[in-house]
Amino acid sequence: MTPERRIGVDLGGTKIEGVVLDAARRPVFRHRIPTESHKGYEHILERIAQVVVRCREHAPDCARLGIGTPGAISSRDGTMKNSNTTCLIGRPLRDDLAGRLGMAVVMENDANCFALAEAVAGAGRDGALVFGIILGTGVGGGIVHRGTLIRGAQHLAGEWGHHSIDAHGPPCYCGQRGCVEALISGPSVQARYRAAAGRTLDMPQIVEAYRAGDPPAREVVEHFLDRFGRAVANVIDILDPDVIVLGGGLSNVDELYSEGRAAVARYVFNDELRTPIRRNQLGDSAGVIGAALLVEAAT
Repeated sequence: MTPERRIGVDLGGTKIEGVVLDAARRPVFRHRIPTESHKGYEHILERIAQVVVRCREHAPDCARLGIGTPGAISSRDGTMKNSNTTCLIGRPLRDDLAGRLGMAVVMENDANCFALAEAVAGAGRDGALVFGIILGTGVGGGIVHRGTLIRGAQHLAGEWGHHSIDAHGPPCYCGQRGCVEALISGPSVQARYRAAAGRTLDMPQIVEAYRAGDPPAREVVEHFLDRFGRAVANVIDILDPDVIVLGGGLSNVDELYSEGRAAVARYVFNDELRTPIRRNQLGDSAGVIGAALLVEAAT
């Protein structure tokens, strides 16, 4: 039986946020503290525990915790992998939390939590098959079918940020060249602008320069939108989702929903593009809400 209230935690590089959802999936309590990841793994465990203790004051009967994390759990040995909070790598985070808290722990990467939240309670809730995209410092994704996460045999489903769309493109930390993340993440776009213009701007400034007609910005943003189109068209050709939802800091670039969509239409293997590409509805709450929904899905 699904508990009346569910607890979710979003473990980020700079903050840890907890939420309690009621039976109608509405937040009834939130608590946020700094991660302080520079103090190491044991300190992060203690910080997560502090958040959960506060949340359990509002959900005392909840015996299961959902948590979204940077990186993923290795199917080989159950430890963390692919995390940009590097002190987590190789550590049994899920098991250590379960032992410390006396709760069952359901864990997913943050992109999967985003996708689940937007599919169940956000911009994709009218679609049976939803692809959620994170565009920010990194590029990630998640697949949700009828409210259930699709994880895949190796827990890789949705990792569209690490398919290569340009064999001669820039190197990616994963070892490939021309990965989607190496081409359209925020840092990659900023680096391309810096090389073209000889000065450093953040992404909102680059977009404003593009709108003002700045030649280097036009080249960089047009490249960004074109590669976005190629990457999303590949997803549509394989999954043909009912809805695509964009999240992360770059999802606020309005051109993604006009010129970016036009680029998708150029490359998709069809004579029309019917797939809605939507901005997220839950904002930066999507990750923690998705983490709480993991409890519901696992019950």
